[in-house]
This record gives sequence, structure tokens and C-alpha cells, in this order.
Amino acid sequence: MWQLGYHGSIGHVDTVEHLFQVWQTSTEWWDRIVLQFTDDPTLAICNDSGGSVFELSFKRVMGVRTCESRCLFSGSKGEVCCIEPLHAKTELRDHPITQYSLLAMASLTKILVIGLKPSLKVWMTFPYGRMDPSSVPLLAWHFVAVQNSVNPMLAFCRGDVVHFLLVKRDDSGAIHVTKQKQLHLHYDLINFTWINSRTVVLLDSVEKLHVIDRQTQEELETIEISEVQLVYNSSHFKSLATGGNVSQALALVGEKACYQSISSCGGQIFYLGTKSVHVMMIRSWRERVDHLLKQDCLTEALALAWSFHEGKAKAVVGLSGDANKRKAVIADRMVEILFHYADRTLKKCPDQGKIQVMEQHFQDMVPVTVDYCLLLQRTDLLFSQMYDKLSENSVAKGVFLECLEPYILSDKLMGMTAQVMKDLLLHYQDKNLMEDMEACIVHMDITSLDIQQVVLLCWENHLYDAMIYVYNSGMNDFISPMEKLFKVIAPPLNAGKSLTDEKVVMGNKLLVYISCCLAGRAYPLGDIPEDLVPLVKNQVFEFLIRLHSAEASADEEVYPYVRTLLHFDTREFLNVLALTFEDFKNDKQAVEYQQRIVDILLKVMVENSDFTPSQVGCLFTFLARQLAKPNNTLFVNRTLFDQVLEFLCSPDDDSRHSERQQVLLELLQVGGIVQFEENRLIPMAEKAEFYQICEFMYEREHLYDKIIDCYLRDPVRKEEVFNYIHNILSIPGYSAEEKQSVWQKAMKHIEELLLLSPNKAADLIATHFDDQIEGIIKNLQDQFLLFQFLRSLLDPREGINQDTLQMSPCVTEQFIELLCHYSPDQVLETLQVLEFYRLEETIQITQKHLLHEASSYLLEKKGDVHGAFLVMLEQLRSKLLVLTREIEESTELHLLKDIEDTLVKIIALCQRNSHSLNQQQREALWFPLLEAMMSPQKLSSSTALCQYSEPLKSLTMQVLNNMAAFIALPSILQRILQDPVYGRGKLGEIQGLVLGMLDTFNYEQTLLETTTNLLNHDLHWSLCNLRASITKGLNPKQDYCCICLQQYKRRQEMADEIIVFSCGHLYHSVCLLSKECGIETKGQMRWTCYKCNSSNKGGKLSENFSELKKGNGASLAQSSSESLLDSQQIQAFDQLCRLYRGTSRLALLTELSRTRGGEKHGLLNVSQGDPALNSVFQNENFQLHLTPPPLTEE
Repeated sequence: MWQLGYHGSIGHVDTVEHLFQVWQTSTEWWDRIVLQFTDDPTLAICNDSGGSVFELSFKRVMGVRTCESRCLFSGSKGEVCCIEPLHAKTELRDHPITQYSLLAMASLTKILVIGLKPSLKVWMTFPYGRMDPSSVPLLAWHFVAVQNSVNPMLAFCRGDVVHFLLVKRDDSGAIHVTKQKQLHLHYDLINFTWINSRTVVLLDSVEKLHVIDRQTQEELETIEISEVQLVYNSSHFKSLATGGNVSQALALVGEKACYQSISSCGGQIFYLGTKSVHVMMIRSWRERVDHLLKQDCLTEALALAWSFHEGKAKAVVGLSGDANKRKAVIADRMVEILFHYADRTLKKCPDQGKIQVMEQHFQDMVPVTVDYCLLLQRTDLLFSQMYDKLSENSVAKGVFLECLEPYILSDKLMGMTAQVMKDLLLHYQDKNLMEDMEACIVHMDITSLDIQQVVLLCWENHLYDAMIYVYNSGMNDFISPMEKLFKVIAPPLNAGKSLTDEKVVMGNKLLVYISCCLAGRAYPLGDIPEDLVPLVKNQVFEFLIRLHSAEASADEEVYPYVRTLLHFDTREFLNVLALTFEDFKNDKQAVEYQQRIVDILLKVMVENSDFTPSQVGCLFTFLARQLAKPNNTLFVNRTLFDQVLEFLCSPDDDSRHSERQQVLLELLQVGGIVQFEENRLIPMAEKAEFYQICEFMYEREHLYDKIIDCYLRDPVRKEEVFNYIHNILSIPGYSAEEKQSVWQKAMKHIEELLLLSPNKAADLIATHFDDQIEGIIKNLQDQFLLFQFLRSLLDPREGINQDTLQMSPCVTEQFIELLCHYSPDQVLETLQVLEFYRLEETIQITQKHLLHEASSYLLEKKGDVHGAFLVMLEQLRSKLLVLTREIEESTELHLLKDIEDTLVKIIALCQRNSHSLNQQQREALWFPLLEAMMSPQKLSSSTALCQYSEPLKSLTMQVLNNMAAFIALPSILQRILQDPVYGRGKLGEIQGLVLGMLDTFNYEQTLLETTTNLLNHDLHWSLCNLRASITKGLNPKQDYCCICLQQYKRRQEMADEIIVFSCGHLYHSVCLLSKECGIETKGQMRWTCYKCNSSNKGGKLSENFSELKKGNGASLAQSSSESLLDSQQIQAFDQLCRLYRGTSRLALLTELSRTRGGEKHGLLNVSQGDPALNSVFQNENFQLHLTPPPLTEE
């Protein structure tokens, strides 16, 4: 039966009786949009272009077909443009929800789910928010399995978000709709189609198909179908056949509607084009695999097939039945591919070239075969047909055997055929990969191994782990491996020789093996069977405590195995025993073994002198730990501990002093102290100079003051005494009496502490003995020690906080005097950081020790600038006098360097203080300095000064350049010309100085004029740009008001003006007034941009506008108090100011005019200027922007 719709008619064709009949409905004024049948063949749903939905019921009465219609939804309540009845497959026709005949309808504002049977009922209404009006509403039903039940799921989409709604029926018969996870896309949809319960196909607005996995929301494939030339339903939605009497909203949706052009059936999707019909479907799993095989992508085909096997593939079609049946079908197909892959591997092998090329080829190919055979659990196939096929090529065979290793080590491959195992061992032996072979053997099933072959192979190649594994697993023999290893390491140990690296490895393996056996663990991995654990422990213990070995010689000492392990590594062997004893708590026989082995240990070690103190100490530490346990059952004679104490504390033995002390300390810490008499232990420790032992004992008795003596006597830990005293006095937990005793002991040894470390002692005294500082100073007789103490205490550079010290100035002055005596070259820099001293007394101290620079610094700090200058000037004159005399007698060029350093310091002194002096006081500083530098040139003959004349002239020029910043140039020239020497015709001697000053003046004058011109040009350019930006035409960014969002040209109010700002925003004047963005000033409206003003509330513009609003009539233009910039000009000016923000040009011009017209007629570039000088040129951020200005659009 086919359904046809045209204008207001519905056609019905019965394909059985070849009848065609037309019914006229009541919607002749509307064009038909959608007509769909339900699962009931006599019931159809119709949706017309007016947005109404009708139910059509077909009947046969008296042999005549009739059609009755019923309106389900009226277009006057909202235009429905998409309907989708729920269809169920044949196997789901008995589903309880099908009896309701559900229908989903989507209007332009909401979707509805209604039930047509048994009576009309609305089950769900789902409104959605504002959407793109041109987007198409889409609906699609499908039955999906969720939580072990199959229920219909409705997919709804409009735009780029897909909503999934799960529909369920409860026991009462009510229907519930629950939202599922949404699907967010980056494109608009025009069609949604289910392929199966997990896969959907989406068509976007640019005619691209997207295959999506619903559960993971992964996009699997994208296809361009624009060549289909899809047919759209625009004419029906716009109802062109009936005159276009539809709403604009429905007509807009119709631009992209293609409801009747796309249909799905049986996993196929049909697309109706203008010239043809296209069918698209998803390939079955077998077709997808075959497609890759045709492209010779065998690895990708295997990976895809395995994903089908594991159920991880997406969009799977063509697999049915239960999981085991599906896996069997896929596995058979994968085996076929693997055979093909193996043939291809051998066929594509390069015939020529290096062996490395062939190896690389097989290393890329062979592991794939092994991997998938093991994944499919087809080892029978791997080690028969695959191995036989790959063995045809020797290189492929070797690569095959090597690639088995990772699977063996990860226990994925436990066994293999005897032939393959034999080939594997031979291959590793030929390539000398013995360590890799050993790692494989210990992971293999013992039944796969030839035991005799493997044992011989392991012993010849020193594969001890594999040998032990074969003995233990293959023969349940746990003793023979130990016997073999003991025979190797015992002889050199008994002879007192050192072991080779190989034998050390054997010994370590032996210890680990014994530990595993006694703990019930298999070596090197796994566990011993539970029924064998007690037997293995007994066998190992019996073996270790044997009186003699099986093949003992006549001179063999007793207990050879215990003796060998003690000589090899005493500590580790005892640790093995300690771990074993932890497991022997309730085993009576094990307790007997424990006592027996302890007696053997004592007999072997105490009665022999070939063990070191450290080894003996390890034994008794081990015993002390065992005896200290609450459930201890061991018995050890206490006299043995006394013997050990005497052995360790022997004063006649100076060897291994620290080792013996450490051993005894460890023994005491683990509980061995209960085995000794304390009144005997302390004297023996003091006699042996075991100060850590004394500390341990004193701490137990809370005699903390005596511990200070222990630290001071111990040459290794002397400097730790400071931390110990600090901790006792500052950490809570100690009584007042204990702290007082420590405080008194520290005061008693204070001089010794200072000798040890003056810095740490000063820190300790400042923290805990600050009220005793003056007393400590008086009691110190050693003046140099006192100097070191005061320097550490008072110098802030030493790190002590001076604020916590309450010191009299006398102490600081005493330190300064000691500093002048012991380190005079550090006096000046120390005075600069010290604070608490009196100036008069300190000046007397520095003058007493003839430290002129320090005296000058103190005089300057006191305020006597002239006095400080005279001190330095006198020092300069004396050095110049020495230079003059030595010129006549001998030459010493180093004096020039001293003179230059002194001159630089004097110039810095003058510069620092010239700003606070008047003109007369400045001249009193600079002119004597100039006279002092020129006097040697006037008094001595030119011949004597010929080699020093140039350096002296250079230094004199330096004085002139620096004083020119503070003394007027005419005054300098006048003072030189007034000199009686130069006044009598000797100007030629200073001609160079005068010409140098004039050249410097000309250079700086030129620089000043150039800078002024650049700044004037920059200012002119900025003002021109400001004028151009203010007078430039405005171009709005949009054609609607930024407040009401309506287009300005559609408004009908004639009095409404359009306001456009320089920022591009456009407003209606009424809208701006409603936002209080306009104010009337002197009969003229002043406007501000609403958006810019609200986003920059803290800016200058807002502040200026608020001032205007409050009535402040301050003008923004400085030229006239009456003229004001309007709001647009204010915004443009503010933007320009932000763009060219920098040093104020007015400040620059003011500075230049002040510099040009004031007293400073000298250099603009003042060297070593005072930071206190308030000048823009002194600012570190000042830069001249000499690049040309950017071009602006005219």
C-alpha cells in the first residue's frame, strides 16, 4: 500500500487489487508536508503546511474505502513541522509499549510525545530554548538496549545539539521519559538517521554525512554527498501551490527541510536526488576486513578483525549470535589472514643486501604473527604450521625465536614443543645471549625442558638462577644447588683471599636463595608448594648446621657452611636469620633450630680471632635484638656480652676506633644495654674515648650538661655542640633545672666555644646569653679572639639580627678600635653598615689610627662637609707631593693609580653635597681641588713632568668637567685667569684645558638644541594626529542601536536622533538618555558612549564625565576656560593619550628651559650624578624615541 499527497488530496493505492482512490480532506487551503503510516495499516498521520497534525483512519464499508480524519494538533497553538510515529520490528511487535502507538511531534518551540491508543494522551512535553530560526527540527525513533532491557529511544535535534530521550513503561502502565547523554556537534543538522542501536548517520547543512558512534560520541567517518543534488521540501513548506499562505518562521525552516527526501530501511539509507536515487549503507565486518586486504593492508586488517573479536569496534554490521559464536567466526577469518600474512612475509623478504636489512624486515613482520596467534590462544598453530613455514628462512627462524622472549617473561607463553625449546636454547647459545636465555628458562614450564641438557648448559655458562630453578622445580632438590655454590666460594674465603666479582655474585645469590627457602618462597620467583614448605625449611637448616661437609678434608673446621656465610657477609647472613626467626613463633622444632644456630654462631665467632670487631658487633647486635623481643625463647650467657664489651673498648687497640664505637652504639640502641653494668660501661667508654657511647648513657640519665664535654672532647663532632646547646635551651620538653645546668656549662666553656667557631658562638650568645655579653667581653683576655667575637656579633653582614641586641655604644666603639688595629682596610665599609656608635668618639679613634677615608666619611656623616673635604684634600696633596719628589728622584707609576682613586672619591664627595650648598660654599670645595691638581704643573719644570703631564692634565680635565655641573663656566675661567702665574702670560699651559671645556660646551649646546627640536616636532605631530582624529568622519560598526538592538532606520520617531561615536558604536538619542549617558551643558547636549563608559568605569573619561554631571565646569582645553571638548573628542583624546603614554612633554620642556636658563651652564650629561636630583633626564626610564613617527591615514 503506497501513500501519496498532493495539494489538499490524499491518494491511496492498493497494490493487491490494483485500485487507486483519491480522498479530499478538509485542508484544501494547505499544502501537504508529511504523511506517514503507523504500524497499524489502517492508521496514518498527516502534517500540513499550516502546522496542524491529523490522524487519518482508513476503513472499508460495504466494499467502499473511506477515510476519516481527526485533528491531533492545531497549527494555531504552534506549528508542527516534523512528525515521527514509533515503528517496531517484527520481533519487537509484542513489546508492551507498542500498544500505545506513540507519536513524536516537533514544533518550532517544543516537542511532544503522545499516545494514539487506546485513547489520545500526551505523555511528554519538552520545550527547548532559543534556537537558530533557520535550523530544522529532527525526530528519529529506535529501540536500544539499556540496563539489560530494550526500550525505544527518541533522538531529537535542532541545530548542533542532539538530545536522546529514553521512553519506558512501568508496571502501572504509565510511560516515563528520561533524558540521556547529549551529543554536542560543531555543525547544524538537517537529517538524523539510525543505522542500529549504536550507530547514527547525520547530515549537516553543507551536505556532509557524519557516521557517529552514539555511546562514545566518536566520529567514525565523514563523506561529502553534494554530488547527490539532494531534493529539498522548500516549496511544500512555503505552500507555493496554494499561494504561500504560511508563516515566515515555517517558510524559513523549509529552506533546509528534506524530510521526504531521505529514508532508511534495513540498515540502508536512501537519498533522493534531482536525477537519481542513491543508496548508502555501512559495510559488514567481513567486507571491511576484505577491503583492507585488497589494499594489501594485512596488519590493519588483523587489527580491525581483533577489534571485532574483542567487541571494541564501532559500527559493526553482519555479526549475529552469542559472543562465543561471533568470536569463533572471527577467529577462523583471522587464521586465514595469518597464513596469508606468513606467506607474504617470506615472499616480500629482500633477496639481496645486508643481513641487517633482512633482520629488520622480519623483526617488523614476524612479531605480528606471534602476537595474534597468542591472542587467539592458538599455540598449536604457532609452533607447528607457522614455525615450519618460517623455518624455511634461517633469519626468519632466528627472529621468530627471539620474539618469543617478551611473551615468556610476561608469563603469556608458559610452554612450547620440545623441538622449539631445543632450537631456542641453541639459538641463544650461538648468539651468546646467556642472560636472556636464563631469564626465559626460569619462566618456562619444567616439562618443556630437557633437564640434563639445561643443567649442563647452565653450569657451563654460570646461569645459577636457571640451575637452581631446574633443580627445585624439576627434581624437588633444594640442597644440591647450595652444595655446588659453597664449593666455589668457600676455598678463597677460608684462605683469607678476596673474591672475584663473579664469586661475589654467586655468594649474593646463595644468600637470597637460602632466605627464599626459609621463607617458603621459590627462587627466583613464585612460591614453593605448601606441602613442601616444612620439608624444605628443615632440609636447609640441617644443611647449614652440619658439623662437616660431605667431602670434608682432615683440617676442615667445624660448621663450614655457617663459617663461610659469616666470612662472606656477616650482616646480611644475620639479617636472613632474623627474617626467618620472625616466622618461627609457634613452631616448637623451629625454636629448637633457632637456639641451636645461635649457639653455633657464638661458638664460631667468639672462639675465633679471625673476625673483625664489626663482624662480632653485628653478631651481638643480632642477639640483642632477639633477646629484647617480648616472646624471646633464646638463652645467651651474659659473660659473653662482657667479653664483647672488653673486646670493643680495649684501650690498647687504636685500630678501627670509629668502627668499634659504632658497633657498640648500635648494640646498645637495640636493647643490648640490659646485658651490661652501667657503672662499668661509662668508665670503659671514657677510657676508650667512645664519646658517642658516653652521650648515649648520659642522655638516659638526663645528664645533659656532661654531654657538652663529650662534644668538646670529640674531634669529629666538635662543631655540633652549638646545635646541641641551642636545642636543649630552646626545644620544650626539658625541665628548668636541666636547662640551667646546660646554660651554666656553656658559660663555663664560652671561651673554648669562641675558639672553636666565633661566628656560631656569637649566634648562640646573641640567642641565649644576650644579657651576659658585656661580662663575656670583659672576661676575654685574648684581644684577637675578642675582635673575632665582636665582628661576628655586631657586623650585620654576619647574619645576626641587630634589633634583638641591647648593646651600649662603647661596645661598638671598642669593636671599631680593634678593627682599626687588626683589619684597617675594612674599617670604611664596616662603618657604612654599623649603626650604634657615637660620631665624636669614633672620629677620634679613626684619627688616632690615621685612617683618613674613614675620618672623612664620619665627618661627612656628622655634617662637617668642609672638614671631610679637607681631610681628603690633604691626603691628595701629600700623594701629589710624593709624586713630584719621586719624579725628581725615581719613577713609580703606581702612585698615579692611588692619586686617581683618591681624586674620584673627592669628586664624589663634592657631588653628593653640592646640591645642598650655596654658590660660595660650592666654590670653597671645587676651587681648592682644582688648585691642588694644577699646582704640581705650575711648580715643576716641564722637563721633569713630561712623562706625567698628560695623566695630570687628564685628571685636571676630569675635575673641570664635574665641577662645571655646579660652578658657572665664567666663574671657572675667571678664577683661572686671576691666578698670578697665568696672569703673567702663561695661558699656553692651560690652553688645552680651556679648549676642552669649550668643545664640551659646544657639543652639549648642539645636543640640547637637537633634543628640543625633536621634542617640539614630536609634540606637533601628536597634536596634528589629535586634530585629524577629532575631525575625521565616523564609520559605525553596525546598523543597529547598541542598547535597544533595533535598526536605526526602522524607527518611526521623527524626533529621535542617531548618535555615532568615534569608537564605532551607534545609539538612538532616546536610548542614551534612558541610560543617563547624556547631559545638557549650556544649552548643548554632551553624550558619552554607553558601552565604553560601562567597560571603563575607572578610567579618566568616566571621572571627567562625572565631574561634568555634578556641575563642575572645569574645561578640558587649557587654552580657554570657556571652550569644552565634546564627549567624542574626550574619548579620542583619552585614546591617544593611552597610545602615546610616556614622559610628559611639558616636563621635558620645563627641564630643558630650567637647565638652559639656570646656573648649570656646563654639561647636560652629568657623570656620577646624585639620584636625589629631581630631573626627568636622571630617570632610568627616560629614552629618546628617535625613530620616525608612524604614517597615518589621510
